[in-house]
Amino acid sequence: MKFFIKTFGCQQNKSDSERITSYYVNNGDIEVKDYREADLVIINSCIVRESAENRVYGLVNKIDKYNIKYKKNIKIIITGCLAGDNIAKKIPANYINIRNFNYNIEPLRDQKTSALISISSGCNNFCSYCIVPYARGKEVSRSFDEVLSEVDKVIKDGFREILLIGQNVNSYGADFATEKDIVSMGKKRFKSMFPKLLEEIAKKHLDKISFVSSNPWDFSDELIDVIAKYKNIDRLLHLPIQSGDDEILKKMNRGYSTKEYLDLIKRIRKKVPDVKFSTDIIIGFPSEDDNAFENTYKLCKEIGFEIGYLNKYSPRSGTLSAKLYQDVIPQKIKKERWNKLNDLINKKLL
Repeated sequence: MKFFIKTFGCQQNKSDSERITSYYVNNGDIEVKDYREADLVIINSCIVRESAENRVYGLVNKIDKYNIKYKKNIKIIITGCLAGDNIAKKIPANYINIRNFNYNIEPLRDQKTSALISISSGCNNFCSYCIVPYARGKEVSRSFDEVLSEVDKVIKDGFREILLIGQNVNSYGADFATEKDIVSMGKKRFKSMFPKLLEEIAKKHLDKISFVSSNPWDFSDELIDVIAKYKNIDRLLHLPIQSGDDEILKKMNRGYSTKEYLDLIKRIRKKVPDVKFSTDIIIGFPSEDDNAFENTYKLCKEIGFEIGYLNKYSPRSGTLSAKLYQDVIPQKIKKERWNKLNDLINKKLL
């Protein structure tokens, strides 16, 4: 059988797709690079933003039209976050829920420089705008030994860099914890095993270890110390802020204030002087007025992010923000704010 796989969304989906590809290849199937040559199309979907979801619908419609025009019977499987949503009436396809994905399948990696290694899946944070906890389920960490075993395998295979992946990568192992909980940045959290895992990996013969996506409330002083100690840990840290306005952060259920975020940045810079930061920002969240946006702009200017992944807010069905708040900010204003932030943060990349 010939199969085509299309991946939308985050690095977690890309990592999952490497295992999906491996499953089919090991079954004797052949991967093709054009859906028109395939017997089966696998769509690893994303619904974090409306635009990503619409691209899935667009590809399905394109395949359906091709089937009708050329009298083909290309079958479609949808997996990833969209498979966890109730969309069977929208798209006539088969669905595979990836929540309990089999990490025992060795991924078929498409490059030989940087290996993607998932250390956890799912999320417990329930940020008000985010569909991930509903789509992927609660956070589940892989075992410590299993992750280290995969790291050893990729090193043996010749990889010199790895990227550790999780929806909340630096809360890794919190689901293994007992009652020794801690309070961090306003949220009651179980102590993460991520600093210990990161240190064990950093001791190995790797040129660079990176990780995404981390959350401010789990960025402990212990983690900062590990990063400072090992030079092969990437100095470009991804630390989503989402907004620079405290009222918006509360409505987002982010669990920290701008002051706490800035204090964290200062603590990291004190111990890791050569550190740089990238971030995620949602533009046009409900009730983000001109003042709230200016607070975000000023914070970004103060920190000096290297890269900003800027997204215009779109309500996701089933999330708290979609239930509580109307998406009333016009697209024109969202675009103007996007342009202003992009010029501030990302213009130097062009």
